Amino acid sequence: MDSFLFSAAAFVLALGVLITVHEFGHFWVARRLGVKVLRFSVGFGRPLWRRIGRVDATEYVVAAVPLGGYVRMLDEREGDVPPAEAHRAFNRQSLRVRSAIVAAGPLFNFAFAILAYWLVFVSGDVGTRPIVGTVTAGSPAAAAGFRPGELVQRVNGEDTPTWETVVYELLAAGVSRVPARIEVQTTDGGAELRLLAVDTLLDLGEQRDALGTLGLTPERPVLAPVIGEVIAGEAAERAGLRPGDRLVAVDGEPIADWPAWVEYVQGRPGRTLRLDFQRDGLAMATEIVPAGVDRNGTLVGRIGAAVSLDSDLMERYRAEVRYGPVEALGVAVRKTWDLSVLTLRVVWKMVIGEASVNNLSGPISIAQSAGQSASVGLVQFLKFLALVSVSLGVLNLLPVPVLDGGHLAFFAVEAIKGGPMSEAAQALGQRIGLALLIGLMALVLYLDLVRLLA
Repeated sequence: MDSFLFSAAAFVLALGVLITVHEFGHFWVARRLGVKVLRFSVGFGRPLWRRIGRVDATEYVVAAVPLGGYVRMLDEREGDVPPAEAHRAFNRQSLRVRSAIVAAGPLFNFAFAILAYWLVFVSGDVGTRPIVGTVTAGSPAAAAGFRPGELVQRVNGEDTPTWETVVYELLAAGVSRVPARIEVQTTDGGAELRLLAVDTLLDLGEQRDALGTLGLTPERPVLAPVIGEVIAGEAAERAGLRPGDRLVAVDGEPIADWPAWVEYVQGRPGRTLRLDFQRDGLAMATEIVPAGVDRNGTLVGRIGAAVSLDSDLMERYRAEVRYGPVEALGVAVRKTWDLSVLTLRVVWKMVIGEASVNNLSGPISIAQSAGQSASVGLVQFLKFLALVSVSLGVLNLLPVPVLDGGHLAFFAVEAIKGGPMSEAAQALGQRIGLALLIGLMALVLYLDLVRLLA
């Protein structure tokens, strides 16, 4: 339950921030261009908080359903407008002004992503060095000649200091359905080129694991089953365990490494385990009962102890990406642009049937990702916000009625024909757009539920 509440809180916070940014774009540009704003709402439904502003008596609202928001402007199509304020109505503005106001929401999402990435790159983004672990026999990676221990240095000419950057470049190559040119440092220090077929990456299905699909597994440090920290008041302390204790066997079965111990504990909440361990070379034994904690709806065991980490060993797998303030801005702009183009290309591939719809994420998946990123730290949460903000910006610019891009499409037709589309045509477009949006929401919710119940 604690995990669910944390994910829900992170989801609401993320959505609140990104919706506010988007709607503030519409609001700020409308105000600057002389259009009167009647209401600025974050969320839909019953207002939870309301305030009347000093300028134009604009109503600021936080509503109960945090799945969107809107800015309501003075408009003669939506109600009576006093003659003295008719010049401030949205519908009276020039095509250029109306287009700027509508486009401002998505553009502010892109600007927020740039800011978030800038903060990440200035503060330092820590990741895992892309060292190849196991290579699955018969996989595309095996066919390309990858071997355990190799270090991925560049993909299609782009530096890849972390596995995250490797996956991003592989996805970008996968959209083009062409082999990725991967430069690796071999275990003897040499350099070789690998040509990796990545055309399957857009058909991930339920696996949603790019590296696993290609047959690559990152190399992980072998963590010895040695306790580094014991949390006061939890099961490990009550069982008499101390930092430095080496775990030898549980219920008569040898403990190979720390991950094996964690897996054993997590699968036995509330059960009494007999634990053999060593302290200062002496063999000892105790009984321990893992507490049961909720993790995404599943009860798992926890004893309240952390592994002892070898700093030299961990340094082999650690990579940090950091830039100065000026350079970080350029990198952030490029990252936002590249991610926007990639998102748009993936959406198009799904529309024409060349990419699986399982690439879509709904509110449940996004909430889980929000909780996971927030639990890791501020930098990961900022990266999550930037990614979702770019997605919102791109999706809102799609030429679908109801979305900002649909309004811009109507404006484009108006510019071409020299006058606005008929109200009947616009109403029909709005109904079609709303039906498409409801269908999309139903699809992503269905995919979320399938993943959750799988």
